[in-house]
Amino acid sequence: MSESKASVTWQENKAFMGISPSGHNVQIDADKEKGASPMELILLGLGGCASYDVVSILQKSRQEVTDVSCELTAQRAETVPAVYTDIHMHFTVKGQDIKESQVERAIKLSAEKYCSASRMLVQGGVNVTHDFEVIAG
Repeated sequence: MSESKASVTWQENKAFMGISPSGHNVQIDADKEKGASPMELILLGLGGCASYDVVSILQKSRQEVTDVSCELTAQRAETVPAVYTDIHMHFTVKGQDIKESQVERAIKLSAEKYCSASRMLVQGGVNVTHDFEVIAG
């Protein structure tokens, strides 16, 4: 098991500065004035993790990908703790002669095997769903 160390330091009001294990600064703000909120960062982490997997798998499948984006839509519980209950991920994949079957396979592999963030959220009871579209170009 590998260990990661990060730190979060209070700045003012509801604003904090996070330092990632790789040394990058991340502005965090529960008021969403100086940075993303902690829960927003969870969504971004999920989207980044899954998008990386999809790009990597498609490239290894020799698909000529020119762009991948992921829009996430999430619902939270109405009671405290206001955890995410449902997250839907919509991938848009652009490229030349992209096979839809390869995109579907890449998303499935990410969701079921490779994306640590997705697996962690699903094991924690979050309903994570996916769909996609392919655009030539």
